[in-house]
Amino acid sequence: MNSTLDIYTQFFGLSERPFSLVPDPDFLYWSGPHKRAYSMLEYGIVTRAPITLITGEVGAGKTTLLHHLLKSVDDTVQIGMIANPHGGRGELLRWVLLSLGQEARADEDYVDLFGRFQAYLIAQYAANRRVILIFDEAQTMTRESLEELRMFTNINANKDELLQLVLVGQPELRDLVRRPDLRQFAQRVSSAFHLPAMDVATVRKYISHRMSKAGATHEIFQIKARDLIFEASRGVPRLVNQLCDLALVYAFTKGNKTVTRLTVQQVLDDGVFFIDTLDDPDAQGPDSSSGTSDPGKSSTLVLQGHQKIKAD
Repeated sequence: MNSTLDIYTQFFGLSERPFSLVPDPDFLYWSGPHKRAYSMLEYGIVTRAPITLITGEVGAGKTTLLHHLLKSVDDTVQIGMIANPHGGRGELLRWVLLSLGQEARADEDYVDLFGRFQAYLIAQYAANRRVILIFDEAQTMTRESLEELRMFTNINANKDELLQLVLVGQPELRDLVRRPDLRQFAQRVSSAFHLPAMDVATVRKYISHRMSKAGATHEIFQIKARDLIFEASRGVPRLVNQLCDLALVYAFTKGNKTVTRLTVQQVLDDGVFFIDTLDDPDAQGPDSSSGTSDPGKSSTLVLQGHQKIKAD
């Protein structure tokens, strides 16, 4: 039996679901702020900035930018990605090694792990390859972990930096880095950008863009419907996606080929769109950003390229 989602995509003449909550770089809408954020990511990489910092509210599209970056780099760049990083001295280094495809046994001491890490960086440098570590949800990191990362950036050869760091997280990350006891870390941040929520004009274009990418040949969301979606979501991309998806389901169940303001209002009135979660980051669920959490309770996800290799 076909699911409701399969049926509604057929009903609206779509080739796929336009508003999935899973970050998809193929659906990325290049708003002005997203272009600038990605430019700062590229700038940091091209200029070999020791540390690049990208922040934004929950669901602002930070991880989607990272996925686009992962698809864009060539084989001269080795990238390790760690989501929800946490852990004390040694544990973080193990995550780093795993993200780069290196062995990191639990019974090895810190000196051995660091020696392997340093040897890996030197070998990549000798092969004319750069190494970039990306930490998503970096606001969960402790001061000690950030200081450990700063020490990693001190590894160099012939005055060349052997390692670049990209830290992505919620606004608390910026506040964390500004602490007086992290002054040395902040001084190594060469590229930074804060990704804001979308304004109403951008939300209108964003919805049209995603519908078009999914195969729509005409406007299905009326302007007044898009404006109400902006008001309810406050311009946060993930919440826009959630509300648009629900509005399409509602329009489909009523046999309407367009989504009107009344359709969106019905979704809101029925309480199926949990707008109150904007004030509770921990209730957001999985996507490009999850709420700030206790490092001892979060899960660390290690990615080598696009492949999930370990989580705890």
